[in-house]
Amino acid sequence: MILDLKVVGGRFATLDPARPAATCLGVWGGRVVGLDEDVADLPARRVVDLGGAVVLPGFVDAHNHLAWAGRASRTVDISGCATVAQVLDLLRGAPRSAWLEVAGYDHRGLDRPLTARDLDAVGSRVYVQDLSGHACVVSSDVLADLPPLGEVQRDAAGAPTGFLAERAQSAVRAMVLPYSIADIASDVRRGAQQCLREGVVLAAEAGVGEGLIGSSPLEIAAYQREPLPIRVQLMVSSGELRDVRAHAADGVRRALPLGLRTGLGDEWLSIGALKLWTDGGMIARTAALTVPYVGVAGSGQLQDDPEVMRAAILDGHAAGWQLAVHAIGDRAVDFALDALAGALARRPRPDARHRIEHCGLVRPDQLDRIAALGVIPVVQPTFLWAYGDDYSAIMGPERAPWLYRGRAFLDRGVVLAGSSDRPVADGSPLRAVQFMVERRSRTGLAVGPDEAVTVTEALRAYTHNAAYACRREDLLGSLTPGKLADFVVLDDDPRTCEVSRIGDIGVLATVIGGQFRHDPTGFAG
Repeated sequence: MILDLKVVGGRFATLDPARPAATCLGVWGGRVVGLDEDVADLPARRVVDLGGAVVLPGFVDAHNHLAWAGRASRTVDISGCATVAQVLDLLRGAPRSAWLEVAGYDHRGLDRPLTARDLDAVGSRVYVQDLSGHACVVSSDVLADLPPLGEVQRDAAGAPTGFLAERAQSAVRAMVLPYSIADIASDVRRGAQQCLREGVVLAAEAGVGEGLIGSSPLEIAAYQREPLPIRVQLMVSSGELRDVRAHAADGVRRALPLGLRTGLGDEWLSIGALKLWTDGGMIARTAALTVPYVGVAGSGQLQDDPEVMRAAILDGHAAGWQLAVHAIGDRAVDFALDALAGALARRPRPDARHRIEHCGLVRPDQLDRIAALGVIPVVQPTFLWAYGDDYSAIMGPERAPWLYRGRAFLDRGVVLAGSSDRPVADGSPLRAVQFMVERRSRTGLAVGPDEAVTVTEALRAYTHNAAYACRREDLLGSLTPGKLADFVVLDDDPRTCEVSRIGDIGVLATVIGGQFRHDPTGFAG
């Protein structure tokens, strides 16, 4: 046998308990065929010496927004502004088309929130997207064109401020959309290149088609337009479910046309879970809580009428989908667990592998329910590294330790999957691994230190466990013969270096299917 590639001189942390370490790896047909003595004497068409660098399985980002991340990278970005005056100066000089779209808005970082009146001074048709993706600020002419909405925020005099959240924001997006397939494809490639540079080999796009994140009714065509540099899995919005006239024995009331569901596709592009939203986000203060936010009026909101959301969960499960239910606040988690339990009771299905996306605030009494249902929490630890000070303040000392848990899940045998929600926060898996181990925000604030996990447990969250959440653990997540030859080459070992350095470890190469697709060091020549 002649190998396609033999990688030597590496310190391989395989994350395979059966063979945890190696120094040599062989690749044939895009897959790992052996380690060390299994391949040491075999000839190879190419031999790459890593010079002692550390090798891990490629990272899997189980909840990502490639198109949004790519679009944000080419959109006017106000995240570096400290005052409203600076924002307006930047926008006055921005290139314009029918709409002026703006990214990076975070009211917490400005001297005061933006208003419609501010944006009116810039021009017409201004849409400033909140960093969370759950809210926006728009100019007065946009407000005037909106249908009547009960959720519009108003000032003390009763005038609309221009801030819109959740369904009101979705009404604005409906005015902006659709984007062209060419633009979406370009944005997806930009987002995928960001992932590639950070060692991510598979990204799960969390919501295509109708819904909060969608860009076009033809969106999947953008992912098929040309080969992408990484593997992609697409979560389809539950808004795409349609009434179907199926045989009574099938028990299916709504489905995607032709019965499309989780599992269709190949190693490069596949259909993943059905994406559903049950509440908002903490940055926008719309995550649904059982107890109000500290220092902020209100306790968030559910995304839609509970019966409408419950029907989508029941119908999606009956149609054979894996479900990915967005639930950040503990009230939304209650709703998600109740609805998933109802779906499983009505139609038991082995290995349904349903997920709760974010699981941002989980009370102690909810932990055992999550374990009993076999639900996979898909968390974003970097949220607390970036925004932990703010989240801790609005939750208060009793609830802050319940944020984006780690140890409590693992101790109950729950499969904990890592993700980024890029571009809401830093997309680097290594940054997230660092937070999971030390549980400290960017400023050093301890956030739920009892939820800390080991480095190896954190790495598994971004390899095997995330692959499991995407139903790809047979292909990814460890460097095991028979799996895809997807791995990341690092300049240090996160298992042995100072924990505070993990997030700054350099990615020397990202290899997918035995091909060095990101290779700034020049290993492959």
